[in-house]
Amino acid sequence: MKKYARWVPALFWMGVIFYLSGRTGSELRGLFPFIENFNLGHFLAYFVLSGLFHYAPAHLTSPGKTSAVSILLCFLYSLTDEYHQAFVPTRSPEMTDIINDLAGAVMAAAIFQIYKKKR
Repeated sequence: MKKYARWVPALFWMGVIFYLSGRTGSELRGLFPFIENFNLGHFLAYFVLSGLFHYAPAHLTSPGKTSAVSILLCFLYSLTDEYHQAFVPTRSPEMTDIINDLAGAVMAAAIFQIYKKKR
């Protein structure tokens, strides 16, 4: 049971991303008036998600496999996120969003790899 509990933070964060993806552009600007460009938001959201994906199975697999799985899961969730946005007024699926999502996921994976090598 405890091994499944390690997935709860990632699932919660996926819910946060899903919630934010369902907001219109003006709603997002109201929630985050200090962010002018949401490219950074995509990067940060998937940076965090990748980190949480690293945490979940880290005790079960090697660091390299954990990073590969984390990036793959982030990519797949990014695709569903963009599909979801196709149904939200003033939002549309964008390839640049997927690129920013992957950049955040890869950056978190790289930091994880560096951390693991130093330990």
